[in-house]
Amino acid sequence: MNPALLLFTISFLMFALSLNLVYRALTDPTTGRVLERLGEGQPQLLEKAQGVAWLDRAFLQAGLGRPSERLGLWLSLWAAAVIVAGLIGGWVFLLALLVLPPVLLKLFVSWRYHRRVRRMVEQLPLLLDHCVRSLKAGRTLADAVLTAIEASSDPLKSSISRVSRNVQMGVSLPEAVNDFAELYERDEFRMFALGLKVNHRYGGNASELLENLIVLIREREQGARKLRAMTGETRMTALVLGSLPVFVVGFFMVTNPSYMLKMWQDGGGQQMLLTAMAMQIIGSVALWRMVRSV
Repeated sequence: MNPALLLFTISFLMFALSLNLVYRALTDPTTGRVLERLGEGQPQLLEKAQGVAWLDRAFLQAGLGRPSERLGLWLSLWAAAVIVAGLIGGWVFLLALLVLPPVLLKLFVSWRYHRRVRRMVEQLPLLLDHCVRSLKAGRTLADAVLTAIEASSDPLKSSISRVSRNVQMGVSLPEAVNDFAELYERDEFRMFALGLKVNHRYGGNASELLENLIVLIREREQGARKLRAMTGETRMTALVLGSLPVFVVGFFMVTNPSYMLKMWQDGGGQQMLLTAMAMQIIGSVALWRMVRSV
């Protein structure tokens, strides 16, 4: 690597780190932590979050913590990597490092969220069943729910523990559960929150309500499994069609790498490859939307 380029990269990183240190020194971390803890005890607004708040919400849904605490550092490293890639490899590498990291991060966070929330929904009937047994043993509804939360297992326990924190901060149980349901945006959690709200306002047999909710959640899960089994052929076809061009390019790169390199060095071949890449992305998105609509 060129010594001047290396020196520029190191200087840029040191400048970014110094700006990050100055920003952290100007803000009061103690006050920020206290305000954050107080904010955890309040139900969140149902409106869609914007900017950094949306990023924190997405990471919190996936169980990855809050990235805003080190957002400046990560953005500085990403900007440095983009600049170095542009100086070394040209505009193609610059564009790749500018687009690929956010896209891959979005896909990873979405995959982590869907896997985590699916496991939470599978554990929800066990939590409701524990609530029913506690109610029949003579506990109140709030005590039954809080006891069931403590007896549950991860990932549901670590996620729904915000309900216990909110209740300890003075929030009513239906509002705390509704805040949890709106955070993870699943109908099963919303039905749980709605059932608690109806029981809190109008009364009734809480154990019977929770038992009906258990049956409903298990029937929905069974129906979703049948649907996945019926659409397995369609999803596999979309996977093969989407991955086939990638495997073909990989085969050419392994068996005859000079073919692709010469094609990339030619102006017309470069346009063909970029067009093929754009068509591959559009086709993959179209196949994904078609499979999601089944």
